[in-house]
Amino acid sequence: MSENLDLVRSIYADWERGGIGQVLQGAAEWSHPEFEFVAADGPLAGSFTGVEAEESVYGMLAAWEELRFEVEEYRELDDDRVLVLERRIGRGKGSGVETGTKVAAVFHFRDGKVTRQVAYWDRDRAFADLGLEG
Repeated sequence: MSENLDLVRSIYADWERGGIGQVLQGAAEWSHPEFEFVAADGPLAGSFTGVEAEESVYGMLAAWEELRFEVEEYRELDDDRVLVLERRIGRGKGSGVETGTKVAAVFHFRDGKVTRQVAYWDRDRAFADLGLEG
C-alpha cells in the first residue's frame, strides 16, 4: 500500500468520524499550499484554489444539517492519483429530508501532499474522465 493511499484513508477516517465538522479540519497537514478543489459536476461545478477552495467546500456543506461519508472502495490509479468511491448520506438544512448519493473523488499528489481533489456527483462521468469501466 502506498503512502498516498494511506493518507487518503486517514483523511476519510477523520471525515467518517466527524461528518461536516471534520471536512477541513487538519487540511493544512495533508494539502499542498497550492491545493485546488475541482467540482467536476453538480450544483457548484468549478475549479477553486486557496481561500476559494475552502469557501467552495464550506458553501457545499452549508446546505446540510447532517452529512456522513461512507467509503465503498479505494483505488490507486497510479503513483500520483487515488480514486475514492463513496456514498454521502445527508439531511438537508431547509427540507430535513435525508438523501444518499454515490459519488467519486480523485486525489492528486505531489511531494506527499494532496495538490488537487476532483469531486464527481456522477460516478459514470468520473469513470469516463479516467478511462475506467464502472
